[in-house]
Amino acid sequence: MKFIKSLSFGAKIGLIGFLVFALSAVFAPIIAPYGETEIVGEGWEPVSAQFLFGTDQLGRDLLTRLIYGARNTFFIAGAATVISFCMGTFLGFFAAVMKGWIDQLLSRFNDMMMSFPTLIFALVVLSVLPANIITLILVMAVLDSTRVYRLSRAVAVDIEVMEFVEAARLRGEKQMWVIFREILPNALSPLFAEFGLRFAFAVLFLATLSFLGLGIQPPEADWGSMVKENKDGIVFGIPAALIPAAAIATLTICVNLVVDSILQRTTSLKGGRG
Repeated sequence: MKFIKSLSFGAKIGLIGFLVFALSAVFAPIIAPYGETEIVGEGWEPVSAQFLFGTDQLGRDLLTRLIYGARNTFFIAGAATVISFCMGTFLGFFAAVMKGWIDQLLSRFNDMMMSFPTLIFALVVLSVLPANIITLILVMAVLDSTRVYRLSRAVAVDIEVMEFVEAARLRGEKQMWVIFREILPNALSPLFAEFGLRFAFAVLFLATLSFLGLGIQPPEADWGSMVKENKDGIVFGIPAALIPAAAIATLTICVNLVVDSILQRTTSLKGGRG
């Protein structure tokens, strides 16, 4: 509660919006008026009391598809972000602590990975590997971990030279102790803020892959694929493609509002334990 009260008004609005999307994702089978793939009307029916957002090109309820799309989007983007942070943060901290050739090897490999255009690299890999959710999550996580590595290493390099870290080394603590008990607690604020940004980027990246046909595969609902499926209706003034696009934009804005508030409160690193 103290954390919520400390947030700005915009951040509170963003947090409320994020929770609405999250709860919709968790309770999708309960709150969705119809089945995820159920055809309940004619194609592209207008907004009505029966269909609050109308129907898509096949006659499926758009509100239902939007709710189930939130579940798929949150699960895949969230899983990819968590994996990328676990991998990128540990390797970044490990490189900063070990220094020398280990740091150089990991950093140059990370630079090489970042030199490839992310979208093109993902399209090539996903077109070769089997198309399933596990592959999609792992590809997204590996590509995103390069950005996390760069940030975590930069933060760890600054913390690693502080006195309480030197004191831990003088006590004879192992490198893993220094990473998890000294550096990690003092890097949580910038990492948490970056986590929010990376999650927002993962949502956008997933929507892009789905729009290109390499993300979540039909008939499962996904916001990016919903835009692709209904894009032809825009020519006829049918807003079916704009609704999932608005959901993507709204979720991204909500996350950024919360992250911006956290960044404003975290202007400098604070000392840790001795």
